[in-house]
Amino acid sequence: MNFFNFNIRKVVILILIVLLPLLSINMEQKTTQNLWFAQPISYLASSIQSFFAEISEAVRGTTAQYVNLINIKSENTRLLREVNELKAFHTKFQENLNELDRLRKLLDFKNSNKMKLTPAQVIGRDLTVDHQTITINKGLADGLRAQQAVITTQGAVGYIFKPQSHSSHVMLLTDRYAVTDAVVQKTRSHAIVEGLGRDLGSLQYVERDETIQVGDTIVTGGLDKIYPSGFPLAFVSEVLKKPNSAMRIINVKPVMESDKIEEVFVVISSEKEDFSRMDAKNAR
Repeated sequence: MNFFNFNIRKVVILILIVLLPLLSINMEQKTTQNLWFAQPISYLASSIQSFFAEISEAVRGTTAQYVNLINIKSENTRLLREVNELKAFHTKFQENLNELDRLRKLLDFKNSNKMKLTPAQVIGRDLTVDHQTITINKGLADGLRAQQAVITTQGAVGYIFKPQSHSSHVMLLTDRYAVTDAVVQKTRSHAIVEGLGRDLGSLQYVERDETIQVGDTIVTGGLDKIYPSGFPLAFVSEVLKKPNSAMRIINVKPVMESDKIEEVFVVISSEKEDFSRMDAKNAR
């Protein structure tokens, strides 16, 4: 019974939906007649039409907004991709500028002195607590051999201790096994720089009455026959007094940090070059 009633209601509603627009059109054609039910039916038909029109408009508006959102999202994705590409290009461009500047300084340095130099690039690092070494891309085939000095435009780096056919291992000044003849630039007194690891060295065998201050420049002495004399080596970073002793602990830092070394020169011959004269002028 409920099922039958339910179907009757649906049929009545469907008939009203179909007939109301027709009655509305019929009443518009018979404008001269003034039926008592014309106004209510016309109002009801108009309301239904307005209702469906509003629903249709709302659906169209929602669909348009959804399409716009999809377009905006696509546009944002495209712009973000372009921004990332521009950032990558800017980073690469800046890196190229930095490399060009370094290479220009290397060329100027090579042309400004009498040493015979071979340029090389760092291709490996072994910067542990006990060992401070780097690997360069030149070796025996390029005329390199053990005990040759490795420098940058800023100062001494270390020396070759294990050359191979097309690469070489370089022991840095701060390696625990590295010992370098040195001179305190300000006082001209000789000393020894011993590596401590972790970009640190110790200035040894300095006279007790020698005035050493933080920031003093240490240069190569040249007696080890590895480095040209008077070449920048390190700066005094710390001066401490040993407890119950007149001895001092003098720590130094190399002029070039090991993790920033990228391009170097291997000194093939430095017989015609002596930086000690320029170094003595700087000391005065």
